[in-house]
Amino acid sequence: GSRMSSSVHTGGLKPVLGLWGLVIFGISFVTPTAPFPMFGILSSVSRGHMALAYLIAFVAMLLTAVSYGRMASAFPAAGSAYSYVRHTLHPLAGFLVGWTMLLDYVLMPLLSVIYMALTIGHFFPVVPQGLLVVFFTLAITALNLFGLKVTNRANLIMTAIMGAVVVWFVWVAVRALLSGVGEGTVFSLKPFYNPSRFGFSPVIGATSIAVFSFLGFDGISTLAEDAHDPRRNIGRATVLVCVITGFLFVLQAYLGQLAWPDYSTYPKTETAFLDVSRRVGGGTLLGAVTFILMVAGIASAVGGQASASRLLYGLGRDGILPASVFAFVSPRFSTPTFSVLTIGLVTLIGGFCLTFQLAAEAVNFGAFIGFMGVNGSVIRHYFLRVKPRAHFLRNLLLPLAGFFVCFYIFASLSATAKWIGVIWCVAGLAYMAFLTGGFRRRVSILGLEDPS
Repeated sequence: GSRMSSSVHTGGLKPVLGLWGLVIFGISFVTPTAPFPMFGILSSVSRGHMALAYLIAFVAMLLTAVSYGRMASAFPAAGSAYSYVRHTLHPLAGFLVGWTMLLDYVLMPLLSVIYMALTIGHFFPVVPQGLLVVFFTLAITALNLFGLKVTNRANLIMTAIMGAVVVWFVWVAVRALLSGVGEGTVFSLKPFYNPSRFGFSPVIGATSIAVFSFLGFDGISTLAEDAHDPRRNIGRATVLVCVITGFLFVLQAYLGQLAWPDYSTYPKTETAFLDVSRRVGGGTLLGAVTFILMVAGIASAVGGQASASRLLYGLGRDGILPASVFAFVSPRFSTPTFSVLTIGLVTLIGGFCLTFQLAAEAVNFGAFIGFMGVNGSVIRHYFLRVKPRAHFLRNLLLPLAGFFVCFYIFASLSATAKWIGVIWCVAGLAYMAFLTGGFRRRVSILGLEDPS
């Protein structure tokens, strides 16, 4: 049987978040406006079937969200996918999943910082990008050091602003469509199925990009020890965030595509949503959308850093990373101080070394390894280990479907993304071999008996 490690660490994380606190954390991490920056790319790749791509991505993520919920009720510990796979499949598999998820979580705040620096630089070309990277990294790290209560208050405000802009966009888009803009109707099947342009392969290609908009819902599971009643609330919050954001994403894609039906006529693909918002809402909506892309960047970066630091904390507490550093919790703010600072430092260095495109591709590798791991651990824990084998659908078919959908999308990632991931995994295995004297001391170092 497995047991949690009882390594020494200062204090512990305090439960400060209820169900809605977790939901707000999740929504602000995912960001309700995630389709805005992706709009032109997704429209073009899917040949005008962006709403369908989001619908398929939503189903895939919902299956995985349910698996996260099931595992959070079985193992309510900080560390997310790493904890689940470690306890159910194998300590080494858990380490590898934790290691690849670490790549994912470390790069997410970095992506946001680079994107914000680019956006500001677009309007104020005189400001050096390096200076903006430093400024945003310091701001996010400071927010996270003051604890999740402060972070959550900031998240609540940012989520409210983002939500308001989404509602505003929906309202003016509907009015514009009814007055004859674009397709000139609010009801049309074209964003889901347009026979003259439909192709299965382009839609799946777009789906593999659309999934990135959902990334972050899994971050809720890293806060199990910051939450009240994690066995119930982590799972509910994860599924709720997936459903709320999924509905918003499909709606935005649907209205945006009706407002500008021909994806081949965008002035610039990368900033197509700015043109769509100008078409339906004029200069005021354009200004609001530009501003909201900044707010979304900050919210996502704060959430990413909070999750990454909880993952480091989990690895530190299990003795995989130096416990005196990473398992240290600030008695005053109840935050893993050095873990937060480490992520801040990595973000700062990465902001000078990586391009937005490269960081984005590498994120996907870590995310999908984690998703497949979590779906697999549901089967191992609930179907193979916990007897009797009732709930065939819940314990085998649903997580199996989640696993295969994630695998299919994972297989369609770019070669660059796969290479970055493979190099990262090899580095992790080398580090693990060094820690365990060639994998001989596996059991003690993981603070865990071999589950087999």
